[in-house]
Amino acid sequence: MKIWNVASATAGLEVTLTGHSQGLSDVSWSSDSKYVCSASDDQTVRLFDVSTGQQLRAFRGHTAYVFCCCFNPQNNLLASGSFDETVKLWDVRTGKHIKTLPAHSDPITSVCFNRDGTVLASGSYDGLCRLWDSSSGLCLKTFIGDENPPVSCVKFSPNSKYILTATLDSSLKLWNCQTGKSMGTYTGHKSEKFCAAAGFSVVQGRWVVSGSEDGSVVIWHLQTREITQRLTGAHSTPVIASDCHSTQPLIASGAIHPDHNIVLWHDPS
Repeated sequence: MKIWNVASATAGLEVTLTGHSQGLSDVSWSSDSKYVCSASDDQTVRLFDVSTGQQLRAFRGHTAYVFCCCFNPQNNLLASGSFDETVKLWDVRTGKHIKTLPAHSDPITSVCFNRDGTVLASGSYDGLCRLWDSSSGLCLKTFIGDENPPVSCVKFSPNSKYILTATLDSSLKLWNCQTGKSMGTYTGHKSEKFCAAAGFSVVQGRWVVSGSEDGSVVIWHLQTREITQRLTGAHSTPVIASDCHSTQPLIASGAIHPDHNIVLWHDPS
């Protein structure tokens, strides 16, 4: 795992974090940016100190690839999702396993906490997105589309009133967390094979952003669901990683082998 300084015009490598014995599928920053966790095919989640580059602990208990991980906003809990079809919650300070959620009937592709950490969302190849009480482990709600395509990514909106699900039928859906009803569908990108990240940009407007298997990054207007921009020309392979800066008009995107590039996109307006 590599951490880059992108504050200057020339991005510089800050530190390389090592410790896993097999490939990584996901990383997550703590809300204070002091720590980062990673999910790996070696069936572990590992916690690193960003300032020192040292591995602090390894979380063991999954019985298959760990595909996704995330911190809660308070940074005292980690959630991880695995091909063993479970979601596990871990105590960050002690490294102890807290509970296992028998979440889905197929591999878990994505986990995400809401903004106060009380609810955890999970997505799976079984076509379901589920909301869980992060304290009790009880399932609160299940979202399912008409065709039941595999869910590749789940993401709470910044206010946690809605949840965005990406599915492997080249579509994104926005759901109302209270009513469980679909608020609309975003299309125009290609997502059929890879679990591409999708999310929200709340700088200079309200947008939905996702990578696409045609090598582009697609931006939709949140309310009208129309494509407002398609970022092209920088990637030659499917874009499976994308993220939006919380305060600046910046988007980062990454594509699969052999592209090898992380690209930063900036809106000067």
